[in-house]
Amino acid sequence: MEYIGAMVKEKVEGVAFFEGKNIRRHWDSEKELWYFSVVDVVAVLTESIDHLAYWRKLKQRLRKEGGVETVTKCHGLKMMAADGKMRITDVADTETLFRLIQSIPSPNAEPFKLWLAKTGYERLEETVDPELAINRALKTYLQKGYSREWINLRLKSIELRKELTDEWEDRGVKEGMEFAILTNEITKAWSDLTVKQYKNVKGLKKESLRDNMTNMELVLNMLAETATKEISKSKQLDNFEDNKKVAREGGSVAGNARKEIESKTGKSVISDKSAKEIGLIKNPRLLED
Repeated sequence: MEYIGAMVKEKVEGVAFFEGKNIRRHWDSEKELWYFSVVDVVAVLTESIDHLAYWRKLKQRLRKEGGVETVTKCHGLKMMAADGKMRITDVADTETLFRLIQSIPSPNAEPFKLWLAKTGYERLEETVDPELAINRALKTYLQKGYSREWINLRLKSIELRKELTDEWEDRGVKEGMEFAILTNEITKAWSDLTVKQYKNVKGLKKESLRDNMTNMELVLNMLAETATKEISKSKQLDNFEDNKKVAREGGSVAGNARKEIESKTGKSVISDKSAKEIGLIKNPRLLED
């Protein structure tokens, strides 16, 4: 399938769920390891009101008890915080987390270990056979009730997004914050809204903006990203500020198309509704799972 590689790329960063609670994670493709947010794990395993304070005290206790090696293996990594900003947080790989869990008395310890093992195993499976990733994504979208027409469009958008990020990497743009900045420039240029403003219009918080776009919104976003990629290829600029200009130029191509459509139809292309409100999905409850 032509979308496989793109889907695997998209699954690398994000949030996993254990019993309805968020666990931020990052896949290190070089080491082939998942890294999980330690404070998110602490939140799942304990009833502590202040998860950061609990983790600080646990680190102190582990050092006193001779668990220095375990603590030192928890290193800082930038992850999306609750306020939408990228902040440094302690992360640990699966092996280190198993050791930490032993030090946290919790009825959730054993179920979480099983979940952790399953999560790591599935990602390794997808590395060997990437088609498993696309099949899982298809199954998830279908279970949520999205139409096959919308799913096909969404998968195509993922493929085009992957082509754009590959081009950015060739231009020396760094994955993470710089990708987010350029994405924001593209989005603002075609929709007249920043990503945050766009999500606010739809009443979204942590949900995926693209998963809540109408067919028209997805098509214009795809046009914006494709135009950005083609302009970048033609100019081959390696300066980040220049790439911001290219992002605005690419976004403006779709922005002009949006304005033309709106002038002909008399309607706004930008929908203020989420997927469940638009009627994209048949089972709104699953969208929150």
